[in-house]
Amino acid sequence: MVQLALRRPCTLIVMAMLIVLATPFALLRMATDIFPEINIPVISIIWNYTGLSAQEMGQRIAAQNERSLTTTVSDIEHIESQSLAGVSVIKVFFQPNANIQTALAQIVAIGQTQVRQLPPGTSPPLIIKYSAASIPVI
Repeated sequence: MVQLALRRPCTLIVMAMLIVLATPFALLRMATDIFPEINIPVISIIWNYTGLSAQEMGQRIAAQNERSLTTTVSDIEHIESQSLAGVSVIKVFFQPNANIQTALAQIVAIGQTQVRQLPPGTSPPLIIKYSAASIPVI
């Protein structure tokens, strides 16, 4: 390769110019996103109540919320929850064709009405629509 470059310097200059001229066309045709569109319909519900143990958070808050979600929110695939001291995180997974905006509205309505049934001082939950595209990739 080096001998070819020394014998025919004009050929390498022409090849370099072709690469430079072809770069804009390659950049215009290249896909703008490296990762495919991932649509995982998941909503996270985070309940906070300082002073309750993990077991009490699971029994008094998470279990009641899960029961009410299964009867009122449509297109649920499955529900996962994890309770820690003072915090309970409930993840609601939906069917792929579910209308996530409707489900979000239903979950907000359930959360607001359930606050009155929970121990005094319980604040309304933090409800987050999960998007796989918003997670940083290192």
